[in-house]
Amino acid sequence: MKGAMHASPPSTSPTPAAAAAPRDPLRWFAPLFERMLDQVDRGLVAGAIEATLPDGSRRRIGGRGEGPVAIVVLHRWRAMLRLATGGSAGWYEAWVAGDWSSPDPVPLFDLFMRNARALGNVARAGRLTGAARRLIHWSRRNHRANARRNIQFHYDLGNDFYRRWLDPSMTYSSAIFADPAEPLEAAQDRKLQAILDRTATRPGDTILEIGCGWGSFAERAARAGRRVHGLTLSSEQKRFVDQRIADAGLEDVEVSLTDYRDATGSYDAIASIEMVEAVGQEYWPAYLDAIAARLKPGGRAALQYIAIEDALFDAYAGNVDFIQAYIFPGGLLLSTERFRALAEARGLSWQDEHRFGLDYAETLRRWRVDFDAAEAAGALPRDFPPGFAELWRYYLMYCEGGFRGGGIHVAQVTLVKQA
Repeated sequence: MKGAMHASPPSTSPTPAAAAAPRDPLRWFAPLFERMLDQVDRGLVAGAIEATLPDGSRRRIGGRGEGPVAIVVLHRWRAMLRLATGGSAGWYEAWVAGDWSSPDPVPLFDLFMRNARALGNVARAGRLTGAARRLIHWSRRNHRANARRNIQFHYDLGNDFYRRWLDPSMTYSSAIFADPAEPLEAAQDRKLQAILDRTATRPGDTILEIGCGWGSFAERAARAGRRVHGLTLSSEQKRFVDQRIADAGLEDVEVSLTDYRDATGSYDAIASIEMVEAVGQEYWPAYLDAIAARLKPGGRAALQYIAIEDALFDAYAGNVDFIQAYIFPGGLLLSTERFRALAEARGLSWQDEHRFGLDYAETLRRWRVDFDAAEAAGALPRDFPPGFAELWRYYLMYCEGGFRGGGIHVAQVTLVKQA
């Protein structure tokens, strides 16, 4: 898989894929796959793909409008079969199997998101395999027992793993950059301050943080004199935050292993940074009910969330993508329109929405640079299964391309409880 990641751009000489083409068991179906490429070609209204096919021939796909140009080598037609039957999850499985490669997959992921409307269902799972994946995804929905398992699946990979490639503040969410050259830690600090400012709290006020991560916001708020109660379902995170707060000599932070649905008490404000994507559409009402119940009248909830374009939401929610299958079981990006309607129905006024998707693309790029450096130095934990590092690198590239393509975005918003 590393070879696939670092493959060179196609040259004019015969490729290994071309030499191997006679042994491709699906070569007899090449005309069918070529027609699938025709569909992709019609759907690429911006940008292009410079493709090398399994027989060594070249094809330019798209190219009618400005946009990124992706270089892709199809080593076996099985890559297209996996895409047709498994969507983005199948495309990842094809990459793992060496069915396709690229010197830089980010532009390809950008293209698929940038052209998502025109492409339609070209990159979505087929009916039979899609149904099987949906059934598995449904079995992972975030009722109380599953929510804990799903969070542990991702966040209990170990604090040592995350500290190797996150910035020193251990902030695992999008930063807000003043300029592209700004250090990541400074951009993360700006994001945390923006969330704190949205709460409009003063020293001595109480803040409930739903999904406290590794405690960067809790520490910042406590240093500013706020009293913070952080919720997490990750025992690894709780252990880290407890030690972090003790080392900082702060007393006004409490962290508990508590589901947001089981929170009690009344707070001046709530903060929740990129936690709602782990909730799932079925539980959006419960999440917003918890915010409305825990906020004092006139109190503010400062949220940072990731959403997909509303026009794409139904098709996206009706499938199981790579992220849901391999990275965040039970997760789902928001539809801003639908989530906002649910919030306002609960007396939560939607105010001052600010989107900054390209900042997330840069955050992800910085994480990947540090991730690659940690792997090259042998600094990643050694007890993960084979292919784990490649999976996570693919995940970081996949997300970066999605944000660059513009079909998904990250935003901050303030929800104000009516007095």
